[in-house]
Amino acid sequence: MNTEILGIIAMFVAALVLALPLGIYIAKVYGGEKTLLDPVFNPIEKIFYKISGINPSKEMNWKEHMVAMLTINLVWFLLGMAILMTQQWLPLNPDKNPNMSPDLAFNTTISFVVNCNLQHYSGETGMSYLGQMWLMFLQFVSAGTGLAAAAILFKVFREKTTDKLGNFYEFLIKSCTRILLPVSFIVALLLVFSGTPMTFEGKDQITSLQGDTVNVSTGPAAAFIAIKHVGTNGGGFFGVNSAHPFENPNYFTNMVEMVAQLIIPLAMIFAFGYFIRRKKFSWMIFGVMTVGFLLLTIPNINMEMNGNPAISAMGIDNSLGATEGKEIRFGAAATGFWSIVTTVISTGSVNAMHDSTMPLSGMNELLAMMVNAFYGGCGVGLLNFFIFIILAVFISGLMVGRTPEFMGKKIEAREMKIAMIIALLHPFLILVGTALATAFPEHGASTLNNPGFHGFSEILYEYTSSAANNGSGFEGLGDNNLWWNITTGFVLILGRFLPIIGPIAIAGFLANKKYIPEGNGTLKTDTATFGLMVFAVIAIIAALSFFPALTLGPIAEYFSMK
Repeated sequence: MNTEILGIIAMFVAALVLALPLGIYIAKVYGGEKTLLDPVFNPIEKIFYKISGINPSKEMNWKEHMVAMLTINLVWFLLGMAILMTQQWLPLNPDKNPNMSPDLAFNTTISFVVNCNLQHYSGETGMSYLGQMWLMFLQFVSAGTGLAAAAILFKVFREKTTDKLGNFYEFLIKSCTRILLPVSFIVALLLVFSGTPMTFEGKDQITSLQGDTVNVSTGPAAAFIAIKHVGTNGGGFFGVNSAHPFENPNYFTNMVEMVAQLIIPLAMIFAFGYFIRRKKFSWMIFGVMTVGFLLLTIPNINMEMNGNPAISAMGIDNSLGATEGKEIRFGAAATGFWSIVTTVISTGSVNAMHDSTMPLSGMNELLAMMVNAFYGGCGVGLLNFFIFIILAVFISGLMVGRTPEFMGKKIEAREMKIAMIIALLHPFLILVGTALATAFPEHGASTLNNPGFHGFSEILYEYTSSAANNGSGFEGLGDNNLWWNITTGFVLILGRFLPIIGPIAIAGFLANKKYIPEGNGTLKTDTATFGLMVFAVIAIIAALSFFPALTLGPIAEYFSMK
């Protein structure tokens, strides 16, 4: 077997093997059970609670959870705007990088607050070290917000009938201290010992073989890069993200960063099943997500390894695959794998330029974000998948002529209305944004570097990445202007918080309902048959919503190559 393929299999298997025990550990953390890290973090958490005046034993209903989430995120947003717009006058700016403009600061702060990290700036020239450290803080708490929201879902389906769903701040702090911080610390150590810089010194000056003096950016990169992947954030310390030799020095670090991206989204699936004592149900979720993941991943790896057929037809050696925009130290196969992992789990980091991938590879990257429910980001992947479960339960109930039920709770009109609004919100944000950018070319399309079908794909990708809180881009697009900063900023906000509020509202309503014991006529939701139903719902919604747009972009580009 090709060694490149073996490397890809090794990455996925390593992530899965590590995710299983991590999932049990996460379930214990949210369940308040004893863990090995209690002696380390209990005193630290008590300091947080004492300073903030938070009472972690005060339980909240779902509405109180959401108010707490929105309030604390608003505080982080305001602080971020202040720092980025004044960074040139603040400490830790050895390279004298300037303040951000208000529209760029708005976009950047929102992007990091919502766990997207859509970057319309280059880290080397656009950010001070203090700014980078604040963004690193946001990478922790934005991932913690998603995990805390998922923990509410855990609580709902563990209890039969209740409106006491834990404390949001406790879930948030535990997510950051007990889960994100230890894993990030290990990843950062591996990166440091592999050559990633971790310093507060400014640019280094080196003399090239030609005798030229070159300024090389450094900085506290290792810690930033660790949480960017562990928290499925994806923002690069340097402009070209994990294609940069300091962010991703070699194939070993490429594997480390890949496993770091996968481990918590996978672990949360198993944590859910362990927490609610329905392990078979979590394996059903894993099965559906993995089938979808493989259907996107395998074609991408194959297309990137085979490269452009037009080049082969010219008699030019194409044995290395599609190498334009790629790092030779990783190769086409590992790049194809990364391109789907990073879009499926909403990390958004890149180890090559997605703008240079084959047309149908770009389509699969878009589809991964359009579906936004195969693994997904920290916590929110489960919330997105929960919406499709509710839709599948409702449709299955209609097919057999029974009132739809899920885990002992009836699914009624109110829950279905919310589920449909959230399911349709995602395509609405993407397609309306794309339509406006193409309808007013003087604002949106004027910044394209590529005309025709590929240019349309660049616009579609930008709004898809924003709505999915992904952050990657087809970087032929010049996106640092007022139009892109403001329009994608609002897509980022709506695409983050409404898909969290919707599923939690449904879960909160279900938690208050009377529990109905399962009987012979109860729909089994932990079977392969139900998994197939969920997959069909996902496929139909994605196909009906996005196929016309994909036809105008990557599919048309593919046929234009023939």
